[in-house]
Amino acid sequence: MEELAMKFVLYSKPGCHLCEGLEEKLVAASHLNFELEVRDITQREDWFQRYQYEIPVLCQVQEGESGTTELPLPRLSPRAPQARVEQWIQTYLGQGKAE
Repeated sequence: MEELAMKFVLYSKPGCHLCEGLEEKLVAASHLNFELEVRDITQREDWFQRYQYEIPVLCQVQEGESGTTELPLPRLSPRAPQARVEQWIQTYLGQGKAE
């Protein structure tokens, strides 16, 4: 039985160099078992109102009996090296397995 990949959502907007940098590092870490959905906050008013001053925001998607929820993760430094980003992702992947 194949293990389901954890899902993350990255809230960003075009032209945000911090968003682009984090997205590049997450894409480079795609060998880890996770799915990434990138959402442009300019596409929906509710996303824009919620995240306009906080992007990039990475959320962990959790599926439960009461539905799907998104848990915003602590902010990672934009200058974090690739190895640190991968360690950070693995921390959350490990927590997902424990549930």
